[in-house]
Amino acid sequence: MTATEAHFPLTDFIEYSEEEMLARAKSHYDDVKRRHSIRQFSDKAVSRALIEQCIQTASTAPSGANHQPWHFVAISSPEVKAQIRHEAEALERSFYEGRAGEEWLEALKPLGTDANKSYLERAPWLIAVFSQKRGGIENDASKTNYYVHESVGIATGFLLQALHHAGLGTLTHTPKPMSFLSKVCGRDNDVDRPYMLIVVGYPDEGATIPAHSTQKKSLDEIASFL
Repeated sequence: MTATEAHFPLTDFIEYSEEEMLARAKSHYDDVKRRHSIRQFSDKAVSRALIEQCIQTASTAPSGANHQPWHFVAISSPEVKAQIRHEAEALERSFYEGRAGEEWLEALKPLGTDANKSYLERAPWLIAVFSQKRGGIENDASKTNYYVHESVGIATGFLLQALHHAGLGTLTHTPKPMSFLSKVCGRDNDVDRPYMLIVVGYPDEGATIPAHSTQKKSLDEIASFL
């Protein structure tokens, strides 16, 4: 058996009683439902150590063949954040001026969004998430990565939850096309494809959330049990 085929005993799984499992599940739900996408950020500093720890949590996500096809660029530089805002707002203006289409713009109305993305500069951190079509577990460009979109999506979810659990506010931002992020972040667009931009920090004093965002579908609407 080669090293790559070796298996080890599972030693860190913790089995709880059914009552404790349900209590933990409910407690986790109560914590998660406090997570909101915010657009009014404070400029209060957030330590790099905290961002590093949350990214490490994201790195534990499952992935196709365990190839971990993601790269996170954490940005606190005012100059880089300003550049990202400039590029993103140029795209957003064309989006709101008609590129999106009437149906999409109508769907966004309850959120009250527009082309102004001042939070891209005000928030202490931006995290650009990139997906990688090739690389494998050893970052070998000759290796193909599998289930890339699914894997990076799961890791991004882990990251959002880690940031929330740590006590930070977040916003997912996806200006399209996002290819400018590769250039701004110094990534090779043939290797790393921009997947999402996450805005991270503390809510500003008086921050609000749209009433529309609190409307969640019921369990009966989202799940079936056979």
